[in-house]
Amino acid sequence: MNLEEEVFKKSHVLFAKLKPYGFLKNKDDYIYTKNFMNNQFTAQIFIDKQGKVSGKVYDLETKDEYPNIRLKHPGSFVISVQEAYKNILKDIKENCFEENYFVYDQTNRITEYIIKKYQTKPLFLWENAKNNAAFKNQYGKWFGLVVCIDKSKITKGEGNCEIIDLKLDNDTSKYLKHKGIYPAYHLNKQNWVSIILDGTLEDEKIQKLIDISYNLVNSKDYWIVPANPKYYDIITHFEHDKTINWKQSSSVHVKDIVYLYVGSPYSSVLYKCEVTEVNIPYAYQDENVSMKHIMHLKLLKKYEPGKISFQALNNLGIKAIRGPRKITEEIARKIDNN
Repeated sequence: MNLEEEVFKKSHVLFAKLKPYGFLKNKDDYIYTKNFMNNQFTAQIFIDKQGKVSGKVYDLETKDEYPNIRLKHPGSFVISVQEAYKNILKDIKENCFEENYFVYDQTNRITEYIIKKYQTKPLFLWENAKNNAAFKNQYGKWFGLVVCIDKSKITKGEGNCEIIDLKLDNDTSKYLKHKGIYPAYHLNKQNWVSIILDGTLEDEKIQKLIDISYNLVNSKDYWIVPANPKYYDIITHFEHDKTINWKQSSSVHVKDIVYLYVGSPYSSVLYKCEVTEVNIPYAYQDENVSMKHIMHLKLLKKYEPGKISFQALNNLGIKAIRGPRKITEEIARKIDNN
């Protein structure tokens, strides 16, 4: 990556601002000239019609191009020239360019599609991976993850590239037949794929896969969560209130459905609730329970004790309820129809 690419990565030019800044139009290109370092050098900056920036530096004493500006391991004087030249570039960027979310053009086009259609912007969540970002739906579930990686990690080639991880279905093999789609990098390969964002796969096809991913994660999840009446009298609580705050220890999201399995002497599912709020900070610890976050549940339905017993759940393939566990929509439907 040269000096110009380094400075102008993750940005695009605003052509209307070039002439007011001091650029001159020459056919399809724009040219800007500036002396620097006490008139020892002059910089010529070129911006073509695609917005690509290039530049040259000349020694004003010799009138020759100054090649040392491109040295990878310069001495102290050349470093000072490079820094002065980069400051010129940075000022142009600040006044004539706009920041992009990502480095590569297709990634930014795909991002604009997501922002426009789903009204959600990329979230840069990781301090140690500042170029990576997640896309979440309104309930906080990921439906896309953009990651900057070395191309060799997923295919042949060298250098950095950007990929988007999308959730598709439980058999991704049919998608892997298409050029540009690979087994998911750093996610579950059974139902996620990675798509390289270098133009190999057309925008329209990627957009359709994004829609599939969004619709898949936008559906609610179903959980069975144990409740021990020895530690909290949930029976009395729901006789007087239709909402409750409950320990959250899993990736539960708003709109998810939670079936509360109440232990002995009931040993059955007694309540069906909807999650209305998650990740509520709540620091608590005693000899029986430790909590960092709680969720807010709204009661939807009560079941007669013994109707959805442990044996009934066992018949549905649920062999143990020692902690929160996700169940399929089919099992949830059978519980409701029990």
